Amino acid sequence: MSSSPDAASLPPGLVLPVRCGPGGPSRKAARGPHWRRTSHGFYVPASVTDDDVRQRIVEASVLVPPGGAITGWAALCWRGGRWFDGRTASGKRLPITIVSGTRDIRGQPGMRPSGEGLDPRRVQGVDGILVTDACFAVSFEMRYAASDRAAVVVLDMAAYSDLVSVDEMATYLATQSGWTGVPRARRALALADENSWSPPEVDLRLVWSGPGGRPRPVCNRPVFDLRTGAHIGTPDVIDPVAGVAGEYDGDLHLVRSQRDHDLRREGAFRGRDIETVTMTAPDRHDPSAFLQRLDTAYRHAAQHPVDERTWTLEQPPWWTPSHTVAHRRAMTERQRRRFLGHRAA
Repeated sequence: MSSSPDAASLPPGLVLPVRCGPGGPSRKAARGPHWRRTSHGFYVPASVTDDDVRQRIVEASVLVPPGGAITGWAALCWRGGRWFDGRTASGKRLPITIVSGTRDIRGQPGMRPSGEGLDPRRVQGVDGILVTDACFAVSFEMRYAASDRAAVVVLDMAAYSDLVSVDEMATYLATQSGWTGVPRARRALALADENSWSPPEVDLRLVWSGPGGRPRPVCNRPVFDLRTGAHIGTPDVIDPVAGVAGEYDGDLHLVRSQRDHDLRREGAFRGRDIETVTMTAPDRHDPSAFLQRLDTAYRHAAQHPVDERTWTLEQPPWWTPSHTVAHRRAMTERQRRRFLGHRAA
């Protein structure tokens, strides 16, 4: 498999860097205002910016040596991972990792070389460039994550885009004993969920069952009327035994239309004796106030007799399940637009 990117196969609007000479600028022109250097010896027209993360990935792809590939977050982004945008929470750009199995490539601004062993069978050509398969890319990001929490976010968000399942990652990590960071990745694997819809929801779940000391809730499971089967709502997380639901309210939830929707849904849950607790952005950094609210919700929920519940998580026959990677992969494109489109909101 050639390591050279295929310009003809790139998505529309992306531009492959070229060297000076035939098909590219002269050395003199390259030093002028009409060309931008992307890396040592490679150029694109100055009108091409790297604001689009995919353009950044294309620009790094020309540095991939024979037997190498782009991996980590950039490979997941290229494969369609919505939450892998190449930036930290503060907006700082992350370097693009090129794994080659050796250390015979030098680092350049915005690129990080890796000499980890790379099985050629893990390299695939996707839309014109070479990337590692999703399991290798997720494993790499999990193993080098700064914390167990960050590693869980990687796996959850890869599963969100159906790039990997938890079982697939368990099987793959079982083959990586002795690799850097595998203990962290395996700890995160045990905490992962295939139906988290955003990184803040991951924090909500981990605080709930970690510092909160409560049973692990399930994520984004629809709640139905026990008698009619009507859909009541889908909380971010819910403990179906205790009858406590949790929501994360970010900036989007401050928009009036969204806030009105949230209040109506919260009212519907409370009307069914489901206690609700909300995590806000500050709670992610200091969860002490949230943990107090969580304890209060559990105390109130304990006052509602279980045998008088009018709700259930059991899905009626007409409902199309979507809470696992397997369920979502089995959907047609039309079904995905219909049943998964709301997640983007």
